[in-house]
Amino acid sequence: MKIVINEDSTRSDTEIIISCPILNPQLERLISLLRVMDLKLTGRQDGQTFILDAAKVLYIDTVDKHTFFYTQVAFYESDLRLYELEEKLTPYGFIRANKSCIINFNHINTIKADLDGRLLITMSNQEKLYVSRQYAPILKKRLEGK
Repeated sequence: MKIVINEDSTRSDTEIIISCPILNPQLERLISLLRVMDLKLTGRQDGQTFILDAAKVLYIDTVDKHTFFYTQVAFYESDLRLYELEEKLTPYGFIRANKSCIINFNHINTIKADLDGRLLITMSNQEKLYVSRQYAPILKKRLEGK
C-alpha cells in the first residue's frame, strides 16, 4: 500500500482519495474508520448534553429502557433507542452483541469462546461483554473480513 500526503494551505477542507484495483474488506474497514471519525452522537450526563465522537464510543447498551454510550472514561445517556443507534452505526463498524448491547468492533481487544456458543469480548477499557449465540456468527464473519 502506498500512502501519499499532499499539504496545500489553500485548501479549505481535507479530501481523501483511495485508488485501488479492487475494493477489498481491508479497504472497506479503512473507509468505515475514516467515516466514523466524523460521526457525532449526543449524550447526557449530569444534566448537560455532550457531543461525542462515535469513534470513541466503546459500546452502547440498554438498562431499564434507558440507552447508554460507554467511552474509556465515562458513560452518557441517549434519547435514541438501541435499534435506532444500530441502524445509524452499523455501517461504521458497530455490531450487535446481544439483545441489549451494540459494540464498536474497532475497540475489541480479545475474543474468547464461552459456554453454549457465546463469545466473551474484552474491550479496550478491559470491560468484558458477552456476544450471544444469535449474534456470534455475525462477529465471526466480521473477523474473517466478510
